[in-house]
Amino acid sequence: MATLILMAGLSALAMNIFLPSLPGMTDYFDTDYRLMQLSVALYLAVNAILQVLIGPISDQMGRRPVILGGLVIFLLATIGCALAQNVTIFLIFRMMQATIVAAMVLSRAIVRDMVSQDEAASMIGYVTMGMAVVPMIGPAIGGLLDQYFGWQSNFWLLLVLGIAVLWLSWVDLGETAQRSQLSLGQQFHEYPTLFRSPRFWGYSMAAALSSGAFFAYLGGAPYVGDQVFGLTPAEVGVYFGTPAIGYFAGNFISGRFSVRIGVDRMVYWGTLINAVGIAINLGLIHVGLGTPISFFGLMAFVGLGNGMSIPNATAGALSVRPHLAGTASGLAGALMIGGGAALSALAGWLLTPESGAAPLLWLMLISALLAIVSILIVILRARQVGVR
Repeated sequence: MATLILMAGLSALAMNIFLPSLPGMTDYFDTDYRLMQLSVALYLAVNAILQVLIGPISDQMGRRPVILGGLVIFLLATIGCALAQNVTIFLIFRMMQATIVAAMVLSRAIVRDMVSQDEAASMIGYVTMGMAVVPMIGPAIGGLLDQYFGWQSNFWLLLVLGIAVLWLSWVDLGETAQRSQLSLGQQFHEYPTLFRSPRFWGYSMAAALSSGAFFAYLGGAPYVGDQVFGLTPAEVGVYFGTPAIGYFAGNFISGRFSVRIGVDRMVYWGTLINAVGIAINLGLIHVGLGTPISFFGLMAFVGLGNGMSIPNATAGALSVRPHLAGTASGLAGALMIGGGAALSALAGWLLTPESGAAPLLWLMLISALLAIVSILIVILRARQVGVR
């Protein structure tokens, strides 16, 4: 469990540790800030594509070699990022860093290899609970490193941590998958098996839409804090981590109660908590009672709901066809990351100084309500025709 948590945590840290350094990196490379921001967008794009590929590859080759190979490429790419002398080289190596997603995707598949669906939801909850800490502390650590040692120090830290995780994975992580007898091409041809499963789509969309509310928050909340509430960057940084606190609590609840309560009910209650928190927030904004404390504080419910729904929905998606757990993990993850990136961009596009926070909250609420619909479809189908 410790190995899986650290693998997933490194994957999350690689995403956000250097974000406070973007303005300084823009000056260092003498480029435009919008071009520098591609280090996020391109990383997410490659991340989503790799999640589709990594699943079938790991089902055919095994989890261990894919994870170790992804970590080695990540380490080489991290060195390239730290030594890059122009923005083009940096962005190329930054895209290569996305291979660390193998650690995140396959940590979930490894759990499902070893235990039943409900137990998997519990263990995935603990794994992702470790990931919840990273968004709270990663940017703060990166900002301090940048201030005292320069932006490259963020990547040197990632290198050191990556070497440690590679060593730990080498000595502790055994092979958990039963090798598929299908060729790699045949593995990819198994995708229609998942596509034809309403339960897979229900679980996957519940996770993607529930997390979509959070991704929209990531895209719009800094703007709301600055333009709507007039907060300083330091104040925005303090308020910004409230969803992570809720996410930590939600994952703890998943770890403790998923086996007892069951996957479907945990997903349902998680999506409901997510939507209720956003609805209350939107109501306060519309009646003129919205404040920075209410806006950001109520986002803890978004984190709490996601912490309950995402591990359980992921376990459900991986359990639809257990022999395709790696494929399902990759596809479900790609839907979550790809959809989240789109909602994040849309949130930024909708907000203007005149609009206030309402467009962001409406977008979040619609996504959260659609997540409820998705899991209700799974529950109703199970009751009507039995599990398929």
